[in-house]
Amino acid sequence: MKVLVACEFSGIVRDAFLHRGHDAISCDLLPTERPGPHLQVDVRTVLSDEYDLMIAHPPCTYLAVSGNRWRAERREQEQEALEFVRILLNAPIKMIALENPIGIISTKIRKPTQIVHPWMFGHAETKATCLWLKNLPFLDATFPVPGLRARVHRAAPSPDRWKERSRTLSGLARAMAAQWGAHGQS
Repeated sequence: MKVLVACEFSGIVRDAFLHRGHDAISCDLLPTERPGPHLQVDVRTVLSDEYDLMIAHPPCTYLAVSGNRWRAERREQEQEALEFVRILLNAPIKMIALENPIGIISTKIRKPTQIVHPWMFGHAETKATCLWLKNLPFLDATFPVPGLRARVHRAAPSPDRWKERSRTLSGLARAMAAQWGAHGQS
């Protein structure tokens, strides 16, 4: 399959699909952290290209509930972020998965199709991750683990905290590639 991983600088999800033999490319305004196929452009400029699957990770700065205390000051940015989500969800791509933490997408656009946590995919931590799915099945837990902690939520303030919080963990990326990759080839 031809896979677009939108708004991903880390290359983690892209590499999981590449490892399974798919033609995957990441796209972000930032350069990729890992060598591999990457477009450093606004993803809106490539949405009409021929892709079978898009996994989108729109920035959550103005979408997550963690930013609610600043909502009154950020109405314009919030509206722009929601419009970006709508563009991604309505892209002319057969299969779409959009992920984001719990936030205003659920009330302003629609409820998520599924909510997953890293502990379901081999990482001993919690972080509710909402998935809005189009023509894709729910992800099945691949390696549930005990001993949960909220590493991302408790991360110390730093200039790169947002990067640490936004990276998809490898277990979830592998589950996406294995399950959605197989679904797209059936």
